[in-house]
Amino acid sequence: MKLVNRVVVRLQSSSITQLIDYAIAKLSNSFMRYLPKSPQDREQMLREIGAGSIDELFSHIPDEYRLNRDLKVTRQLAESEIVDYFQQRAAECAAGYANFLGAGAYNHYRPVVVDSLISRGEFFTAYTPYQAEIAQGTLQAIFEFQSMICELTGMEVANASMYDGSTAVPEAVMMAMRITGRSGAVVARSLHPEYREVLGTYSKYQGIPVATVPFLANGRIDLNTLDQATSDQTACVVIQSPNFFGTIEDVAAVADLVHKKGALLIVSIAEAISLGIVKPPAEADIVAMETQSFGVPLGFGGPYAGVIATREKFVRQIPGRLVGQTVDQQGHRGFVLTLATREQHIKREKATSNICTNQALVATMATIFMTIYGREGFKELAEHNLAKAHYAAQQFEKKAKVLFEGAPRFNEFVVQTSEDPHVINNRLLAKNIMGGFPLHKFYPELGNATVWCCTEMITREQIDAAAQAVAQ
Repeated sequence: MKLVNRVVVRLQSSSITQLIDYAIAKLSNSFMRYLPKSPQDREQMLREIGAGSIDELFSHIPDEYRLNRDLKVTRQLAESEIVDYFQQRAAECAAGYANFLGAGAYNHYRPVVVDSLISRGEFFTAYTPYQAEIAQGTLQAIFEFQSMICELTGMEVANASMYDGSTAVPEAVMMAMRITGRSGAVVARSLHPEYREVLGTYSKYQGIPVATVPFLANGRIDLNTLDQATSDQTACVVIQSPNFFGTIEDVAAVADLVHKKGALLIVSIAEAISLGIVKPPAEADIVAMETQSFGVPLGFGGPYAGVIATREKFVRQIPGRLVGQTVDQQGHRGFVLTLATREQHIKREKATSNICTNQALVATMATIFMTIYGREGFKELAEHNLAKAHYAAQQFEKKAKVLFEGAPRFNEFVVQTSEDPHVINNRLLAKNIMGGFPLHKFYPELGNATVWCCTEMITREQIDAAAQAVAQ
């Protein structure tokens, strides 16, 4: 007790002031990297480069393009004000809302163990595994991820280096061009419209001719038009399954047509949970997939993790990196970068892509997610999504028109209403419900159509409430 009292007395003496000063100094040093340079620092920098003032430094910029006033930003805030500001912003978030949005980003349950594991320093701080001897954990995580993706997709090799599903599609197209020696691409209009926009940016500057094929009344790609659009100059055909409307394409039929023309088939998958119940696109030559559904938070659109999976014979044309398993001299299992065709590893002119990056942290989330659910759990999760969407479509059919009947679908479906979807969604927000995604921007011919998504997070009561609000 005396020892404790001595400690308390010492802390109550002037030494506590020294302790606080020391802590503030340490914190100040930590935050210096985020703060502007001091006037003395600026003067020294100007002297070093031979400039008399800031104005002299920027004198080559015409006056009309120089900002001669203070920025119109909020004044500096006290710590208490900053905390209050973020608490107010947090209160504006849609916590507790039923979320029927899908369209490429899906609200699935994230097991708590995902964040617990990826928050460990060996995962969270790891970057590019240049040195295999000190990056075994990162390499093993990538290897396990690649192996699971191959099992899911029916492919033989998979990478772990794409930013997301949207960039995986054009990278797959360029990969097909390298393999076939052809230059053109044919794309289904039912491919995610934002994926098509990213492909459009690539094709514009890569000089890739891209043709678009319409969809039928059942939501599937028009095979007759596809046959006419595909020529001996077509490097690949790109479809999505389930597509942007939630409809599952007949991959085997499309593959048969494409292969007869000597082209490759690329299948894009935006909703990876579908692979728990939908037959893998084994007939494809390349699979370009988004793995956000596998335990990755929505996060306002990212970061996500894309993947390209393909056949082993095409492995040297796959962008990014591949991790392989080996043994050391003692016979212990080890992991290495078996193939790294990105610009940071090899000469620029030999690189397959310069947009690939290390998505190991997000890929690790997906790996943990797949491990937790396992084969049976993954299948049950997919069945749950399918059942919810089937029930919801039945309820909406009583009040509105459900489009693209006649073909199987997964957890998304399209509803056409007489009322503007934005008006409906505003009405739903009052009931703590976020409605579907309006399609008019990308598919104006569908009128007041909205794509709705039902994941395992949606309840029967929420579905009934949404259907009733749509009918009002």
